[in-house]
Amino acid sequence: MRVSERGQITIPKGLRDRFGLSHNVEVELTPTQGGLLIQKRTVALHPVERVFAIISGDLSTDDYIEEIRGR
Repeated sequence: MRVSERGQITIPKGLRDRFGLSHNVEVELTPTQGGLLIQKRTVALHPVERVFAIISGDLSTDDYIEEIRGR
C-alpha cells in the first residue's frame, strides 16, 4: 500500500469486506508503538451513558432501588 499525494490509502476489498468497512464507515487511527491501529468507529453508547440521568427529580438512588424492587 502507498499513501497518495492527498494522504489517502486504499484498503484492499477483501479486508474491507472482512471487517465491514463499507462506504462512509468512519474509522479511528490510534498511534501505537508498532505503528497505526485502524479501527471502525463505534456508534454504541458506553453503558454508563445509556443510563445516565434516568433518575430525575428528588428521588435518591436508594429510593429508586426500593421503588424498582417493589418494596
